[in-house]
Amino acid sequence: MPLIRRRALLTLPLATAAIPARAQDAWPNRPIRITAPFAPGGSADTLGRLVAQELQTALGQSVVVENRPGAGGVLGSLAVARAAPDGYSFVISGIASHVVAPAINSAAGFDPIKDFTHIAFLGGPPTVFIVNNNIPARNLAEFVALARGGQRFAFGSPGAGTHGHLFGIAFMNAGRFEMDHIPYRGAGAAMGDIIGGSVPAGSITLSSAAGAIRGGQVRALALTTATRARAFPDLPTFTEQGFPDLAAMTWFGLSGPAGLPAPIVDRLNREVVRAMALPRIRDRLEADATEAVSMTAAEYTRFIETETARWAPIARAAGVRAE
Repeated sequence: MPLIRRRALLTLPLATAAIPARAQDAWPNRPIRITAPFAPGGSADTLGRLVAQELQTALGQSVVVENRPGAGGVLGSLAVARAAPDGYSFVISGIASHVVAPAINSAAGFDPIKDFTHIAFLGGPPTVFIVNNNIPARNLAEFVALARGGQRFAFGSPGAGTHGHLFGIAFMNAGRFEMDHIPYRGAGAAMGDIIGGSVPAGSITLSSAAGAIRGGQVRALALTTATRARAFPDLPTFTEQGFPDLAAMTWFGLSGPAGLPAPIVDRLNREVVRAMALPRIRDRLEADATEAVSMTAAEYTRFIETETARWAPIARAAGVRAE
């Protein structure tokens, strides 16, 4: 056998063996899981599924959203924090899971900055304060008057330590009255009891309450946007009704374990920003007054730090406990 031919045969298995190795390095080459650390039906779940559908198309791989509620978002977030930083495990991060829970729960098991790679801001809806139709209040002034006049209200939220819970505390502090908080495992469960009348009021994300508001099943008293939402032009804001410091929103983003490779982070950020700018996505979000803001990964990380400085002290002072 000629020498050149023998060398070709000897090198052929080596070249062939290198092909699977290169294929394994391509990302993504298997299904991706996004954990929504709250119950189905809430804003985290809704936004997660919207972005998952777009990522699935863009990346050419199945992107599955898995609901894993518990402990104010800690259970699902902790699972992702402990996952391998290989680009296949992500979490819908948010104020409850990545600001409040670590601030009030020393046993949370993760640092919201050091133990995650924050990738992209998804956006979020404002909070709306709603009452059951049997409550006679038609605006905040009337509700506060009832609360100060001796009527003890309870308000429901999507869970202890969620933005709805914290905002209810902020509303009580600003209005100088007291309410009893009833935490639920998600906004859907809270809405059911508010509509049914077993809970008179609620501090709920607008995206979760919008259908009941439009259907006349509950009465919306105020929205936390700085200006009125285009989708609800007749709904006044807290600012309009004498509470200028109560402008805020529930927010969510996409995060993964610490140490994610920069190329994966950059690719995901680009795809999320592109997806959230699509007219069909913006129209879907606008219907619930949800605002999508474009942020780089670094900007989203700084945003979480800023929100921590605002809300963590309120949670600690109120003795909030995640459930």
